[in-house]
Amino acid sequence: MNPVFIAGPCVIESAELLDTVAARLVEINRSAGTDIIFKASFDKANRTSLASYRGPGIDKGLQMLADVKSKWGLRILTDIHEAWQAAPAGEVADVLQIPAFLCRQTDLLVAAARTGKTVNIKKAQFLSGADMRYPYEKALESGAREIWLTERGNIYGYNNLVVDFRNIPDMLGIAKTVVMDCTHSVQRPGAAGGKTGGNREFVPAMALAAKAFGANGFFFEVHPTPDTALSDGPNMLALADFENVVKSLL
Repeated sequence: MNPVFIAGPCVIESAELLDTVAARLVEINRSAGTDIIFKASFDKANRTSLASYRGPGIDKGLQMLADVKSKWGLRILTDIHEAWQAAPAGEVADVLQIPAFLCRQTDLLVAAARTGKTVNIKKAQFLSGADMRYPYEKALESGAREIWLTERGNIYGYNNLVVDFRNIPDMLGIAKTVVMDCTHSVQRPGAAGGKTGGNREFVPAMALAAKAFGANGFFFEVHPTPDTALSDGPNMLALADFENVVKSLL
């Protein structure tokens, strides 16, 4: 069985960007025999600076994601930041993602679980893999039928992240699907003058290392021109490079 693949731009910038990425994902699905889930955020509520671009908002953003789903036939993943967003997002998305900083927010987990959609819980930068048992149990006891856990590194200050790949087998002892966030794990939080930096050159190796530790899902933020992206450009993978990375993991 192929691993779970999740890919798309960090944030919704335009309908044209969504179409460009979606079209390429459909091509890769056809050539590689995969079923890549399309990811984009309607709101980035945890940007470093107040001046940073956040996205089109929930109403317009969900409509744009619904258009992608209808036009391209791709499953959709998007993240939610507040409990009230779960129900409307669940009308469009197949997977609701809980951001890492919010993975202990009980009301958010409960609301996501109650939609009946798959819930992907990203591991907080301050938690161990074993600690993810508790967010998982909150979602499970609230009715979630399928729960994924995602590794994205740990932060120790000083604008850097460290990935302890032992978290992956630890989380596989909790959930059947453990996703490696291959792009956020190479971030340099707040290291680019009021915004996040990153080292995208390490993304392919992060993915292969995670596979070696048993990860059965892989998350990538991709963009046609990462250096012009409105969010997370330094750690995003160039869309043109994505197919080779996918094939290296199959």
